[in-house]
Amino acid sequence: MRMKTIIRAALLGIAVAAGGTLPVSANTLRVMSGAASSNLDIPMNRAVVVESDVPFAELSIANPGIADISTLSDRRIYVLGKEPGRTTLTLLGPDGSLITNVLVRVTPDISELKERLREVLPGEPIEVRPANDGLILSGTVTSAAAIDRALDMAQRYAPGRVSNLMAIGGSQQVLLKVRFSEMNRSVRKSLSSSIAFNGSSGGGDVGFNGGNGTFAQDNNLANLFDGDPATAVASGLASTGVASIGFGVGNVEFAVLLEALESKGFVRTLAEPNLTALSGQSASFLAGGEYPVPVANENGSVTVDFKPFGIELNFTPRVVGKNINLRLDAEVSSIDAAASFTDGSTSIAGFSTRSTSTTVEMHDGESFAIAGLLQDDFSSATGQVPWLGDVPILGALFRSAEYERQQSELVIIITAHLVTPTTGEAFALPTDRVRPPSEHELFLNGKVAAERRPQSGAAGEVARQDFSGSYGYVLE
Repeated sequence: MRMKTIIRAALLGIAVAAGGTLPVSANTLRVMSGAASSNLDIPMNRAVVVESDVPFAELSIANPGIADISTLSDRRIYVLGKEPGRTTLTLLGPDGSLITNVLVRVTPDISELKERLREVLPGEPIEVRPANDGLILSGTVTSAAAIDRALDMAQRYAPGRVSNLMAIGGSQQVLLKVRFSEMNRSVRKSLSSSIAFNGSSGGGDVGFNGGNGTFAQDNNLANLFDGDPATAVASGLASTGVASIGFGVGNVEFAVLLEALESKGFVRTLAEPNLTALSGQSASFLAGGEYPVPVANENGSVTVDFKPFGIELNFTPRVVGKNINLRLDAEVSSIDAAASFTDGSTSIAGFSTRSTSTTVEMHDGESFAIAGLLQDDFSSATGQVPWLGDVPILGALFRSAEYERQQSELVIIITAHLVTPTTGEAFALPTDRVRPPSEHELFLNGKVAAERRPQSGAAGEVARQDFSGSYGYVLE
């Protein structure tokens, strides 16, 4: 077999003659395929034919397990690479003198590996070099996934003997912008009535209470005229929305109490946490607090654990090529007194929690609405005096009705960006525009904070802009 290039190696032969040592001229060993070299590199499971400039009478290989040899003539040698490693090929002349020692290096066949890497990972500048009986992979790739795939392929050619010198280029830090938006609306309406009748007969009192039972068995007519309607309410309800009327003739008293109440509530919650994390690393955020919860141990003692509540966010980004893979856990929780637990003198508040856990993938700058909740709770109740509440028109005096509706909307939107560090002067803090007031500004002008404008950097550039005019958007 003839190769394309010829390897020439400078050889030093030492001949031992009787009476002393004499230097002899150097001989050369030519590899039919290669350029000049003092070593002989052979891919594993490949063979080369080498040629000596002088005839040899004997040759040997130090480790036949690494390379196998056979003679084709007195000048040509057939060398087959069997296992990765190094060994020595020795050539002796007809008179037993040493012609040369050749270092034979058998390396994994990297040509096939390079071809497979170009097919599987096109555009990735991965360099493959042999190193003793292993491989070295180097270069700058676009993602960690490319490194994993290249290493997996290289392990098939040199199991357990692959050195990774590859690096990931570009930005691998992810900025996650999250917007929590929640709206709670509640409407409650109630209408109730009560009627009372008191009189005397035969020296005794005769009375009747009807409706929702908010009148006391007492002198209700006098209570109505006291100017404090709350005294006529035995159940402890506030006097908001209470109207009463009553009259008396002799020992007979008649009183009517009407209660109409409408209440509306609105709660808006908005949080926009921003977090930055390295690809493959986790980041967490909590805006809220911790609530103490007593916990009983096995020995009967009580310890206190703290449960976090508020806006909580945990995410792990992973950059895969041009995509950003996100593992995200988000939670919105608040203390709910309606879900409290009471045991004797111990009272523990419950929690109202809305949470989501998901994995999404997006490009730089794209957004996802990862969670949405629309909850609509409705309840109504009526109460009446049997039979009397069914009487047309007048039956309303013996009935009470209550209506309540609660609506809740929650949306979580995330936006991911690939970011790089910058200089500290490029950032402006909320405190950069405010400074403590001087004594003159505090005592004479009544200012609790004074304005301060940065003069340099990006913060100074923003501070010099004029925002006194109209700006923003107008929706009509």
